[in-house]
Amino acid sequence: MATVDVTIRGAGAFGLSVAWACQKAGATVRVIDPNGVASGASGGIVGALAPHVPEQWNPKKAFQLESLLMAESWWADVEAAGGLASGYARTGRLQALPENALKLAQERGLNAQTLWQGRAVWEVVDAHSGFTPKSESGLLIHDTLTGRIHPKQACHSLAAAIQSGGGEIVTDAAHEGHVVWATGWEGLDELTAQHTRLVGAGIKGQAILLDYDARTAPQLFIDGLHIIPHFDGTTAIGATTEREFDEPFTTDAQCDTLLAKARAAVPALQDAPEIRRWAGLRPRARTRAPMLGEHPFCKGEFIANGGFKIGFGMAPLAAEKLAQLILKGENTIPPDFDPVKSL
Repeated sequence: MATVDVTIRGAGAFGLSVAWACQKAGATVRVIDPNGVASGASGGIVGALAPHVPEQWNPKKAFQLESLLMAESWWADVEAAGGLASGYARTGRLQALPENALKLAQERGLNAQTLWQGRAVWEVVDAHSGFTPKSESGLLIHDTLTGRIHPKQACHSLAAAIQSGGGEIVTDAAHEGHVVWATGWEGLDELTAQHTRLVGAGIKGQAILLDYDARTAPQLFIDGLHIIPHFDGTTAIGATTEREFDEPFTTDAQCDTLLAKARAAVPALQDAPEIRRWAGLRPRARTRAPMLGEHPFCKGEFIANGGFKIGFGMAPLAAEKLAQLILKGENTIPPDFDPVKSL
């Protein structure tokens, strides 16, 4: 008899979340990662849990909404079990409202009243001073659904919760029980090698961490740039999206561009000291949707991968749904997330 019910390959956000969900459901779990906890993209520094725009609704947006809404209690349970902070908080988000975009923003606000079920708002507010973006219109978009998390710390929080409940996290071991592959960009490369076309790839991202304490303030989103105040008094800026690169784990002048853009848009950051820079590869499936479900090439095994830029936001619900499939055989995962859709 197997002593482990579920073996999870990969100790990033998806792998650890699936392990935690399975353990809560009564399974014994083992997470295997030769590089340790949060060694890949999940060890980054940005951590934006930002919703899709409330319009043109579809199953992916609905799934993300449910996951974002359950995140507060889900991460609170993780922290209570393991005793380590995840850095999670639903602090909201501010975006500068461009000139001539007021009507569209107001329409989205009306959409949000229905689509977000009255549990969060999207609204237009007057610009103000402090930790806020410049706005030529004098207006900002404020939403209360957006959350933030400290990626690396959140992974260690999950690891502590798993281990506190008797779960294993090791660098090498045999597979026992059900097997879940949550191996990020390397896993996508392996899938591509087994297929006739690209299944997914690693997309390089670069980010910067500043010594600026705005931990209770909403995060900012400015022309594709996330500016995230973290619980530990730091503020992250990122990230680039690079499909072509020579050095996947090395920062370069694009970080300088990020920093200059952030400081120009947010005067409060003008003199904030730089702590460090980060570069890494984030998994992007061909369809951009998460890959969640049965493994297309290994019968009886499962995949949790993809979710480019939305992985941490999707992780709570994705983990619970995959655990339900693995342990009960009940599949309530959106069909578009089926790994075969990325083949």
